[in-house]
Amino acid sequence: MPVLLGLIRTMRPKQWTKNLLFVFPALIFDGQLFILDSFLRVFATFVLLCLMSGTVYIINDIVDIESDRLHPRKRNRPLPSGQLPLRVAIAAAVILPVVTLLLALALSVYVAIVLAVYLGLQLWYSFQLKHVVIVDVLAITVGFLLRVVAGAVVIKVADFSPWLYVCAALLALFLAVGKRRTELLLLGDKDAENVRPIYRSYNLLLLDQLLMVVTTSTFLAYTLYTIETTSRFLSNNYLALFTIPFVLYGLFRYLYLIYVAGETGAPDEVLLKDRALQVDIVLFGLSFIVILYVLPAL
Repeated sequence: MPVLLGLIRTMRPKQWTKNLLFVFPALIFDGQLFILDSFLRVFATFVLLCLMSGTVYIINDIVDIESDRLHPRKRNRPLPSGQLPLRVAIAAAVILPVVTLLLALALSVYVAIVLAVYLGLQLWYSFQLKHVVIVDVLAITVGFLLRVVAGAVVIKVADFSPWLYVCAALLALFLAVGKRRTELLLLGDKDAENVRPIYRSYNLLLLDQLLMVVTTSTFLAYTLYTIETTSRFLSNNYLALFTIPFVLYGLFRYLYLIYVAGETGAPDEVLLKDRALQVDIVLFGLSFIVILYVLPAL
């Protein structure tokens, strides 16, 4: 039982919230949230992505086991702490992706292709891309974008605006850069380089500048989406503009947490414990449900 619990912890179930945020937009914004078949297909895709992303976390921990032992938090993970035997982790890293891809083929060949590309990208990232400055955060961004694509190809999407792909990519980049900044701040320059050599190429000034650019770009892209989208729900009206304050508050709240409140956790950890962010996301979701589903029916 301790080994099984260690394996599950290594798969990072707390980080599956990111799959939830990035897999379901196609379903929601295409007006299919309450179509049972579409919902079940997207939910199945969400589960498969959780399994595949969990596999990637196992592989990352296998690759980084020595450097993780130097990290003040990561040293307590099951692999570096010894709770999860290395041989069990290797076996899971081989079996899980095979099973996941077979299940994906049964659901949709397109989902299987997206998952295979996602796995290939993450393996490339684990062994090479994470050591290339700037490219490392861009690779993480593409991984998030593939989650959105998976949620779109599993159903017949009619009105999913390309602007939402842009927004999703920029939001993912915002979170990736924010995570780099908080980790560098937590570890300090010398320790950060020992834990992750790529930090030799980063400093707080650069990461702050990147955050500023990405924050502005994310806000502008979302604003353009609310104005330019041709969805059958949103054309000829600007009701979606009323959701902009929720997006702006979410971005500002996260910046407040890392710059003022001294938050050093990963973005997914911040989301799970910051009530203000949780309320903001719920209100954003409810406002769009009203705009997309309730008002057109009146």
